[in-house]
Amino acid sequence: MMHDRALALAGLAQALHQVRRVADTGQVDAAVLETAMRSVFRIEADSPLDVYGAVDALAPGLRLVQRYLGSRGEDQLLPRLALSVTQLERRFVREEQIATRVRDGILAAEPAADRLGHAHPEVLATLGNLYAETVSHLRPRILVQGNPHYLGQPDIVAEIRAILLAALRSAVLWRQVGGSMWDFLLRRRQLQQAIESVRD
Repeated sequence: MMHDRALALAGLAQALHQVRRVADTGQVDAAVLETAMRSVFRIEADSPLDVYGAVDALAPGLRLVQRYLGSRGEDQLLPRLALSVTQLERRFVREEQIATRVRDGILAAEPAADRLGHAHPEVLATLGNLYAETVSHLRPRILVQGNPHYLGQPDIVAEIRAILLAALRSAVLWRQVGGSMWDFLLRRRQLQQAIESVRD
């Protein structure tokens, strides 16, 4: 179970790292973006690996989580962003109407994702709009800091929102496999060991 939590946290971390990267530079890691967006469409999955595809796809996120657990994380905004998303997840799962709208919107976007690719700009725009119409109305709102030049571009904003939807997917998964804030307070060493064994 701790292995599953490590994988879900890795998915969350690497999605949010991409949010920060896009907001600051307008650039994204194509492979990480593909993994994040594919995870959004894995609604009925039996395990974290079914959500993300393979451990290798989570390598950047596993490294990130390992660094932060060892107090070696460079971006201090990333943990705050992760905390906000995990708090948002609690509200999201309680708001059944919004959760249903999100699920229906994802299913409606799936044919286009299958045809064009999960990270295609049209798919990102659709998912970004879905996030804006649903999740963005919940509190706490996720505030993304970055370069105003990029944050003023509608396509970049849509991409960020789409990736935030992927981050929320990972937060939901993390909670489903038993994750909680106690992991960081009482089970840091166990998490680190799980990451090490997953990466071996």
